[in-house]
Amino acid sequence: MQQQRSLQEGANLPFICVGGSSSRMKTFSQYMNELLGLGRATDDIPNICAQTDRYSMYKVGPVLAVSHGMGIPSISIMLHELFKLLYHAKCTDVVAFRIGTSGGIGLKPGTVVISKVSVDPSFHPHFEQNVMGKITAYCTELNAHLSQELLNCSKENNEFDTIIGTTLCTSDFYEGQARLDGAFCNYTHEDKMKYLQRAYDTGVRNIEMESSVFAAMCKRSGLPGAVVCVTLLDRLQGDQIDNSHEVLAEYQERPQKLVGCYIKKVFCKI
Repeated sequence: MQQQRSLQEGANLPFICVGGSSSRMKTFSQYMNELLGLGRATDDIPNICAQTDRYSMYKVGPVLAVSHGMGIPSISIMLHELFKLLYHAKCTDVVAFRIGTSGGIGLKPGTVVISKVSVDPSFHPHFEQNVMGKITAYCTELNAHLSQELLNCSKENNEFDTIIGTTLCTSDFYEGQARLDGAFCNYTHEDKMKYLQRAYDTGVRNIEMESSVFAAMCKRSGLPGAVVCVTLLDRLQGDQIDNSHEVLAEYQERPQKLVGCYIKKVFCKI
């Protein structure tokens, strides 16, 4: 298996980082290439999984960057296959990160949220898995020590606002997130605002679509995991993003900068 051989060529692989977009994960691998002094940010990092279009995988020194697409089913499939790959490649002491974008609740756009726990749309801190008609609820708490270390990195650099908060994970981008701009909407603006305010009151600070299964599978496998997402807008102020492309591009670099800071600190001690 090409992927397994590629992993084994680097004796130690302590960090895996996953994100939705293939292009974003390639950019992240190039960023880490320069940050860790392994090459230049302009180097063309090869896609280990070029034979499939389901996801992309890039390896740079101690870092494996993998795309997972959008939503719980997509990231679940990828994580199953990635965790099996890590097992067969005999990778140990691995730390896992998910980086991405999200909608904020009561935060100014550009704020980075480090998730302490992922909750479902009813604000329960678990991920429900239906296996052969039997539903099992898995804990979705993230590693508290890792979250604090990431927050410390942010305080040291002080480039952008970063908080630790609760993340709401949904299985839908529109109605599941109380949006008014989808094809269907059977609720009012007032209903939406009441729901988002309830979310805020329970501690939710951002909304995305993958954190629950990521947290649950990290917990089940014993991997320390962190979810680091930047907020592109404040959902209490509306459903549409109104910042420029340049501003949004800079926002999307923030999670990779924060995770990169942590990885560099640990890598320099190895």
